[in-house]
Amino acid sequence: MISRLHHINALRRLLKQFPIVAIIGARQVGKTTLARIFLRQQRTAVTLFDLEDPRNAARLADPMLALKDLRGIVVIDEVQRKPEVFEVLRVLADRSPRQAQFLVLGSASPAIIHTSAETLAGRIAYHELSGFSVEETGLAHLNKLWQRGGFPGSYLAASQRASVDWRSHFIRTFLERDIPQLGINLNASLLYRFWSMVAHYHGQIWNSSELARSFGVADTTIRKYLDLLTDAMVVRQLPPWSENLKKRQIKSPKVYVLDSGLLHSLLNIYSYEELQRHPKVGASWEGFFVDQIIRLLDLRRGEYFFWGTHTGAELDLVVMRGRKRIGFEIKRTTAPAVTPSIRSALTDLHLHKIYVVHAGDESFALHKQIHAIAASRLLKDIPWA
Repeated sequence: MISRLHHINALRRLLKQFPIVAIIGARQVGKTTLARIFLRQQRTAVTLFDLEDPRNAARLADPMLALKDLRGIVVIDEVQRKPEVFEVLRVLADRSPRQAQFLVLGSASPAIIHTSAETLAGRIAYHELSGFSVEETGLAHLNKLWQRGGFPGSYLAASQRASVDWRSHFIRTFLERDIPQLGINLNASLLYRFWSMVAHYHGQIWNSSELARSFGVADTTIRKYLDLLTDAMVVRQLPPWSENLKKRQIKSPKVYVLDSGLLHSLLNIYSYEELQRHPKVGASWEGFFVDQIIRLLDLRRGEYFFWGTHTGAELDLVVMRGRKRIGFEIKRTTAPAVTPSIRSALTDLHLHKIYVVHAGDESFALHKQIHAIAASRLLKDIPWA
């Protein structure tokens, strides 16, 4: 069992502040397991409703009747199946004295986020759960985590073959069952084709027009597909940072398949040797470390971006936290160097420092404001971690 202490502590902190806490994340990422581990540590009554169980769904046919007399912590799993529950939770959260707290679990989707945000403003806190991070698995297993991804079923599989099979099954059921359950009616084959094309765009600037021509649909339709996969937490759109410069800056997002294991399956990469030879190996490495840095630094939306200009200068990750501005460039090389792009970003964006994450074994200074960080020393040498 891999400890998820950071997430347990976050849930404990949030439930001290809010009557309702939502754990949101992609399907099969470990939301239910995390909730059960957390609940075993609580000294209070616990009532669990799993809305994938028809008996539990029947108990919540009248949500007010089922929930109003409960005490302690009430858990509602797969809450996206019954969004009308949020109206009842608003009433119950406002009672004084408070009789119960609510822990709701569900896939990140418009049905959950929008409904609960409108209904429960000021009463609910969100905790996003992703797959395992390098902080949880340890740097000794870095390559395994990169190759298999962080979904527990894939990472913990007994063999590489079993990991590949798990991911193939996940992709199929996600498209054929989970997406329709979110109220979205799209052809599974079409969405698989689109997701695969996103995988080939991994680490690149998004171009809706190019994909729209490939699919024979409008730009707005392609954008809707991308937003759908983003809301389901299987794709990341990394927003651009725009500074008041004379240079023309890129204003479209970069796109990444959020989990490296799913990326490799969508690209038909089934072994570490195939990954090393694949033309997307550098982009895969970049996306993996962009995700790990965001999680290690516990960054919130609005604190991280990428930067690029139409003349070719770019930086993989720009972090804005308070008055600090830090840049990250990620290179799959054992010989990192100061490039013209790095110098341009340092000057134009008024960065305090730039860190070059590389595949070598040592961390060292490249310049008084530019430092190379070895991937094998990431947990020790990354700033703020």
